[in-house]
Amino acid sequence: VQLVESGGGSVQPGGSLRLSCVASGYTSSSYCMAWFRQAPGKEREGVVGIYTRGLIAYLSDSAKGRFTISRDNAKNTVYLQMNSLKPEDTAVYYCVREAYGGSWLGMFGYWGQGTQVTVS
Repeated sequence: VQLVESGGGSVQPGGSLRLSCVASGYTSSSYCMAWFRQAPGKEREGVVGIYTRGLIAYLSDSAKGRFTISRDNAKNTVYLQMNSLKPEDTAVYYCVREAYGGSWLGMFGYWGQGTQVTVS
């Protein structure tokens, strides 16, 4: 199993970024996925999650109205569209996969290496 994130970078407040996560090594359409983030000096937190068929499984208060998760199972890719970015969104963003197929359990067995997002 491999999860590779891309799309991070530096952006001014109010700007947008789209993160991508390409999955390989398994049937990606069979697993719920999520994005987590970890800001400097803070604990890792869940941002948003998605079911296998594209419905939203979880949305943090910080993401509501600004972030959108989607997936293209044909491309084995999950996206995180982030709009109206704020300095407090600065963090390393991780793509994660549920440990078990089919269900949203909140048990994430696989993590990507992370991509840095800096808003300033």
